[in-house]
Amino acid sequence: MDARNEIATAGRHGREITVRGLVLGAVITVAFMAANVYMGLKTGMTFSSSIPAALLSMGALRLAGGGILENNIVQTQASAAGTLCNVILVLPGLVLIGYWQGFPFWETSLVCLIGGWLGVAFSIPLRRALVTGSNLPYPEGIAAAEVLRAGHTEAGRGGLSTLLAAAAGSGLVAFLTNGLRVLADGVLTAFSIGGAAFSIGSGFSLALIGVGYLVGIGACLALLTGVAIAWGLLVPLLTAFGPVAGASPGEAAQAVWSGQVRLVGAGIIAVGGFWTVAALARPILASIVAAAAAAGRPVRDLPRQERDLPIRWVGLGTLLLTLPLAWLFMGFSTAAGLSGPEAAGVTAACVLFCLLFGAAMAAVCGYLAGLLGSSTSPISGIGILSAMVGALAVPLVVGSTASPNIQRFAMAAVLLAASVVVTASSIANDNLQDLKTGQLVDATPWRQQAVLLLGVAVGSVVIVPLLSLLYNAYGFVGALPRPGMDPREALAVPQAALVTQITQGIVHATLPWPMLLLGGLLGLVAVGLEVVLKRQGFSFPALTVGIGMYLPLSVEMTIGLGGILGFACERVLRRRDPGALEPSRRRGVLIASGLLVGESFVGVGLAAIDAATGRTGSLSLAGSLGSGTVLWLGLVTFGLGLGAIAAALTRPRTI
Repeated sequence: MDARNEIATAGRHGREITVRGLVLGAVITVAFMAANVYMGLKTGMTFSSSIPAALLSMGALRLAGGGILENNIVQTQASAAGTLCNVILVLPGLVLIGYWQGFPFWETSLVCLIGGWLGVAFSIPLRRALVTGSNLPYPEGIAAAEVLRAGHTEAGRGGLSTLLAAAAGSGLVAFLTNGLRVLADGVLTAFSIGGAAFSIGSGFSLALIGVGYLVGIGACLALLTGVAIAWGLLVPLLTAFGPVAGASPGEAAQAVWSGQVRLVGAGIIAVGGFWTVAALARPILASIVAAAAAAGRPVRDLPRQERDLPIRWVGLGTLLLTLPLAWLFMGFSTAAGLSGPEAAGVTAACVLFCLLFGAAMAAVCGYLAGLLGSSTSPISGIGILSAMVGALAVPLVVGSTASPNIQRFAMAAVLLAASVVVTASSIANDNLQDLKTGQLVDATPWRQQAVLLLGVAVGSVVIVPLLSLLYNAYGFVGALPRPGMDPREALAVPQAALVTQITQGIVHATLPWPMLLLGGLLGLVAVGLEVVLKRQGFSFPALTVGIGMYLPLSVEMTIGLGGILGFACERVLRRRDPGALEPSRRRGVLIASGLLVGESFVGVGLAAIDAATGRTGSLSLAGSLGSGTVLWLGLVTFGLGLGAIAAALTRPRTI
């Protein structure tokens, strides 16, 4: 009996939704949310909790005789922790501009709850188009399925040692890097030639190597194309013609990238995103039609694996969600002193924006989940696009000659609406990834969708006290809650600060529009290249070119290296033993999944330690070593890890 048949048997006899599973999922949601909120406010980065949640629930449920489907439901519910927290990429902007003095409970909870439930609603009609009817790789969804299989099927248990060995190695490297800090987390160097600053380097994350392997060589080459344009062309040109006074080459390159080149990437993401929506319009429409047709058939006539929440319920639920959404924006407007008609106009505009733009960005993020996975999807880029589109519409709503107070309110309303869109897009991104995992383990879609609604509800209540606790304890850079606080301990909230900066730049006409327009032109070129190469059977997603310019250099280079490593190993094995290709690919998926598991668990643990102790790197032993030693130890360890992965991928032996 192969793994697929074993899982199908489990699907006929195993339970999915259980009380113990729901309780366990809620507990894991709270734990991971605490770690994710802290990490996101501090670094701007959050992690997907699906894989570590799958492992935790597997260990807990195995003692009680739980099956793979129950385990899948727990990880689906708990995955809300890794996605709902993305609201912190925008919402703290209301504190940074001084509009909020903290995080009011009902307003913040409603943003998360309504945005999250809209994300589930938007993603349900996309399942047939983007999950069952596409060949997108879904790296993290496949990795989560491999984790579940490894613990619940005989065929999977044969590869469990491979997965656990990779997880142990990745976790150990992550702990030595981010915990004890005796290994460098990457190498980055900068130099100048004739006034032009260049920066090159890579991270040492084995988990990102796994992501690169899973997404494949096509997406990785598109990513590296964006890297080459950003760091090999634009950064040197902009630093040569507009030098940063008194800055070293590294500082100048970083300043130009963060202040200008990222906006070029945002422009490419905008064009690529709209192209993705347009290209997906037909399959999405077909998916909606199929969902509507399924709604007219008796449930018993549908295969269990094709049963979504009824599309009529989804449509009705979406309409009903507009009521609390309108109440939220109406209260926000009247509190700012707007009159009835003015408040109603702003409310209508914001609700319409959240629904239309949110649905479009949910489709884009669902596509990106399939292409790159949740952890590396540029959700902050979606926040930037949402804020840009919203800020551009401000003069249409409040007038071009609005008073400074009204303009300040308009910026706050844009940030609030963008927070709803980001939350909806993030949850849609996560839901489609979870549905891919469910497809692979033979789960029932509507049950996953229902428990994700529950996970969003739990998370929307928990996140507010977490945000308030951390803000009152540390403050944000540029927004301290009390006088006398040490600004050096303030949380950076980097993504929210960037979104706020762009929103203010648009409203006050100080944004460098040429960079965005250049990004739009490059996006058109990338889309054209994508179309041409697709006709020849090659994958070159235009969106990923923009991502290559937008994400940090260390992240992009490491993912690209993972894709190149997998491609090279497959070429070697193809010449040596073509019959070993399929076993090697399965081994590669297990190894990549293990790399993600190990680093994710260490990240959760270290974030929890930091949150409990209030000190970043509280376990650090790096003080006893010089920076050069730490760098070389990190480089050697990373090289040994790559060598071990390559040896495993080219070994002509089945698992």
